[in-house]
Amino acid sequence: MLSPFGARVHAPWAMAIEARLRRGGLEEVQAVWSDDGIILRVPDADEPPGAEVVVLDPDEVEDLVVGTVGSSAVFASCFRENAARSLLLARRRPGGRTPLWQMRQRAADLLAVASRHGQFPIVLETYRECLRDRFDLPALVGLMRDVASRLVRVVSVDLPVASPFASGLVSTYVAAFMYEGDSPLAERRAQALTLDRRMLAELLGSDELRELLDPRVLAELEEELACLAGRRRATSSEGVADLLRRLGDLRAPEVELRCDPSVDVSEALSALAAARRVIAVRIAGEERFIAAEDAARYRDGLGVALPPGLPEAFLEPVADASLQILRRWARSHGPFRPSEPAERFGIAVEEVVGLLGELERDGRLERGGFRPGGSGEEWCDAEVLRTLRRRSLAALRKEVEPTDAEALARFLPLWQGVAAIGVDPPGGGVDRLYEVIGQLQGVPIPASVLERDVLAARVRGYEASMLDELLGSGAVIWVGAGSIGREDGRVVLAHRDRAGLLLPRSGRVGGPLVGGEAPGGELHEHLRGALSARGACFFRELGAPGARDGDLLDALWDLVWAGEVTNDGFAALRAVAGGRRRSGTKGTSRRRPGRPSALGPPQGQGRWSLVDKSLGVAADPTLASVAVAGLLLERHGVLTREAVRAEGLPGGFSGIYPVLRKMEESGRARRGYFVAGLGGAQFALPGAVERLRSVRERSEVPGGPATVLVLAATDPACAHGAALPWPERGPARVAGAYVVLVDGVASIYLERGARSLLVMREADGSWEQAAVGGLAWLAGSSRLGRVVIERYPEVLAPALLGAGFVPTPKGMALYGR
Repeated sequence: MLSPFGARVHAPWAMAIEARLRRGGLEEVQAVWSDDGIILRVPDADEPPGAEVVVLDPDEVEDLVVGTVGSSAVFASCFRENAARSLLLARRRPGGRTPLWQMRQRAADLLAVASRHGQFPIVLETYRECLRDRFDLPALVGLMRDVASRLVRVVSVDLPVASPFASGLVSTYVAAFMYEGDSPLAERRAQALTLDRRMLAELLGSDELRELLDPRVLAELEEELACLAGRRRATSSEGVADLLRRLGDLRAPEVELRCDPSVDVSEALSALAAARRVIAVRIAGEERFIAAEDAARYRDGLGVALPPGLPEAFLEPVADASLQILRRWARSHGPFRPSEPAERFGIAVEEVVGLLGELERDGRLERGGFRPGGSGEEWCDAEVLRTLRRRSLAALRKEVEPTDAEALARFLPLWQGVAAIGVDPPGGGVDRLYEVIGQLQGVPIPASVLERDVLAARVRGYEASMLDELLGSGAVIWVGAGSIGREDGRVVLAHRDRAGLLLPRSGRVGGPLVGGEAPGGELHEHLRGALSARGACFFRELGAPGARDGDLLDALWDLVWAGEVTNDGFAALRAVAGGRRRSGTKGTSRRRPGRPSALGPPQGQGRWSLVDKSLGVAADPTLASVAVAGLLLERHGVLTREAVRAEGLPGGFSGIYPVLRKMEESGRARRGYFVAGLGGAQFALPGAVERLRSVRERSEVPGGPATVLVLAATDPACAHGAALPWPERGPARVAGAYVVLVDGVASIYLERGARSLLVMREADGSWEQAAVGGLAWLAGSSRLGRVVIERYPEVLAPALLGAGFVPTPKGMALYGR
């Protein structure tokens, strides 16, 4: 077998393969490894093993390696070196050289004695050195998980002669088995059996199972073991008798908890007692019921007094009665402390600990830290623990399965801090706004929705003065990124200290989000020259001889939308986005009533400057690529090819893929298949993956209120039309349109102008009222004011009426507060 993973992975891999084949009956298996691969020698086999022999269960790898490494040549040589460093191999003549064969023989003798003691320090240190320093066991486990998840393939190839890499492996065969005879086979196997696994786990720094087991799985398993789960409950008097045989002694209320409501527990116990199948005894000072077959067991194990009249077959002495009672109790419980069965049976804790130790030595119980959130040493039945690990692993594997598209639609608003209806945003004030801009910087957003729909949804109590404060202080800069019609355009916000890295990709002349040619008229050149020569200027300082204010204003905003000119405030942009820029005649500007002409048009207020001068020297392309990749991960949490394409990044996903790959290698990002249907190359921040999985299921509670979210169609938190396709044909990411999500599912699309509704999911009566309630909230929040929906599906008519809409000749109308 050839692979590129190196000897530190190949060595434990080969040992695990040997152990697996020996379990299958091939005792004489031998393996040799190097940096190039593994060679297997199977003299007892009629034909070479198939490729499946090298694929191991990730959960069994560590046990296989630990059980096999003690018989390897690597272990023998490491033990000799460790024993020599520890001065356990004395020299006859100080300062003299001891022959190698003699050192080997002395080390073999010492190992034969030391291997009988599982806590012998040199043995444990040798295991630690082999498993951590010589081998890369975590890498092997990870590789097996990748093979199981099909990230890595195992390919079988038959060749008439060995390849050059395989030929090189053969030369290492003799050297690999040079120390094979250092210890006899029986001693090597006994050494693995007597190894103190708990102390070894402490040396290796292994996590306790309490950090790996799923608490929900544990709760479900404990219900099943105690027969509290629905399908385990008794449904008849025979079922009650089975309960007592399976669980042991129970009080009457405990029996009732484990029975179906249709069972009369008192009558069933009385009937069983009359038939001498169940007897009542006193244990730990209280009356309990036990099966008649257990009478001698409880008499000999706990000293229980038995009623007369039992058959002689049920009264024969039981030698290990206490062990049997305790083991049955352990089989019906999850991880426990010795004090729990001691209190249950009224015996001393020290006596319970002694019995538990006997069961542990027999392999019936295991000791360690098991219960999630617990502390200290616990005990658990071996079979119960195996079931718990198996089910926890199954639950974990289910969690790591890719989520559906709905989960991404639920996750993205939560990741960006967008508040649902009835929920306040996570924070308020200028500091929160600065944080929000840090996440949104670099993405073009229509100016008409930026403050009203995007920032207000993320900042509690948002006011325009907050953004003015940040712009006025120089902490934030904005740049135009293309016009949308005559009275709107896209805007990019950025922290000024990061603008040089981010805005060259979104805002400068000829940038990808601007498109087309840079404005080249006479007034445009005049404005460029004036701003270049004078620096930041007010609108009145930019006047050209013979030019009217309206023409100059048009030219100025052409440069703004081209990404060449910016402003130190946001008032002029608000005036444009508010529809006050132009009147019906080109070249005339609309002024507020009573506004002195000396102040100039509202669309020209503030100080104007060239973007290139504000950003300074162009940043290094590599630094810019790293900054953009990090920002995309911060904004999206889970980054997909479709999300990058929607942002219009130059070079697309392939342009930043090398950076994302390096971020994965450095541990700053994770790569995987997180969302189904969006391609295999997905990258995410570690915390984002857990957050995405936490919203895998819808959050609604049966009979409870649904989570309703109203997003602008162009909001970066709206995954539809960007990372995800629209559920129905017709919707688009245009300014002024809204999407209503109910429990993360896109339900209603309100077109621009609020005159038409589109339904994006099947009407079933479960979401319609909640979705229309979102529209009513939108009208009442002063975003839209009066809403008149002229076109809507008839299936929504009852919900519209229920939300307060009034039928009018033009359609359903609702007036905002």
